[in-house]
Amino acid sequence: MRAFVTVGTTSFDELVSRVVANDCVQVLKSLGYNQLVLQIGRGTVVPEPFSTESFTLDVYRYKDSLKEDLQQADLVISHAGAGSCLESLEKGKPLVVVVNEKLMNNHQFELAKQLHKEGHLFYCTCRVLSCPAPVSLLLVLLGSARILQPCRNCNCLLPRP
Repeated sequence: MRAFVTVGTTSFDELVSRVVANDCVQVLKSLGYNQLVLQIGRGTVVPEPFSTESFTLDVYRYKDSLKEDLQQADLVISHAGAGSCLESLEKGKPLVVVVNEKLMNNHQFELAKQLHKEGHLFYCTCRVLSCPAPVSLLLVLLGSARILQPCRNCNCLLPRP
């Protein structure tokens, strides 16, 4: 199975770093993913592509179209750009949107929240939670099989008991 990560034309080094971290790769592997494709835009974090018997990491900056990568993906992890979100949803792909909190006047959060409210996707940020369990919400989303509920303490999404 293939997971595809896209940051569009922007730079979102925090997402790229987080998704290639060993704990995240291990969660992906445990869920049956054997390939991770990263579209890193103009970021400064450039992971080294590799291939082992059980897992492959492919990395590129830009392509004329993400259509093929989206079509082949079993899961899309995307920045919260409207174009990336809508293109992924049009392809009917499971979508986890990661909001870049460092953007000023962040309308991406509003878009992600509304699309989540309508049942189209899950969203999170890259920061580590101070909430019940000190884990990245991205890991919670990837490992929770989409069975989530709002946390009473901070309104993030956590697995249902």
